[in-house]
Amino acid sequence: MIAALEYYAPHHQELRKRLIRCFLAIGLCSAIAYLFINPIADFCMIPLFKAYPDLERLVYTKLTDAFVTYLKLSLLVGISVSFPFILYQFWMFVSPGLLDDEIKLIRQVILWGSFLFTGGILFSFLVVLPKTLSFFMSYAGPNLVPMLKISIYLTFVARMLLGFGIAFEIPFLMIMVGRAGLVKPDHFQSKRKYFYIGIVVLSFLLTAGDVVATVMLAGPLFGLYEAGIIAGKVFSSSKKESSDE
Repeated sequence: MIAALEYYAPHHQELRKRLIRCFLAIGLCSAIAYLFINPIADFCMIPLFKAYPDLERLVYTKLTDAFVTYLKLSLLVGISVSFPFILYQFWMFVSPGLLDDEIKLIRQVILWGSFLFTGGILFSFLVVLPKTLSFFMSYAGPNLVPMLKISIYLTFVARMLLGFGIAFEIPFLMIMVGRAGLVKPDHFQSKRKYFYIGIVVLSFLLTAGDVVATVMLAGPLFGLYEAGIIAGKVFSSSKKESSDE
């Protein structure tokens, strides 16, 4: 029992160190984002005003609504900006004892992971969010005037952007889980239909039930899932060759 605790102690210390670094990065980026929160909030409102030009402003009904909403938005922006660093910390934790030729691999993984995350955010903001807002605002009319609260709208936008960014990380997560030895190499291929169902459900939840937006998100995620299967095979074969050598 004591030997087992001594064996896992270094892993716990390493995990603790990585988590502390992640929280510090999120806190620093969130603090910087709060300094520019007004331009950030105005930028997030652009798709809404384009979807419904008659809407002139948002409202808040509690004294603390705007303050708390800006704090939440700053935190989500901080998580998004610090995501490459968080990605690096978790990759370093699950891939100990790296060889010299794997340093280049780490850089590629961080690069592609950050690229996918940014691509998910841009895809959500430029494609899915405008169509989703147009759908919901189409119910407005002479007898139904929208009066949106800033807290609800900005939280909706921030969660959607962050959710899409994380959803686009499917290939990276598949590779990371495979390299950590948590699943078999053919796990994702054999369980494809179950993951496809999960992707459809996730897309439906992220798009708040908009059928058109669900299809627009599920299509790219299917392609990313298949790319993750191919990438997992490539990394598994390269790892096997290295171990054989």
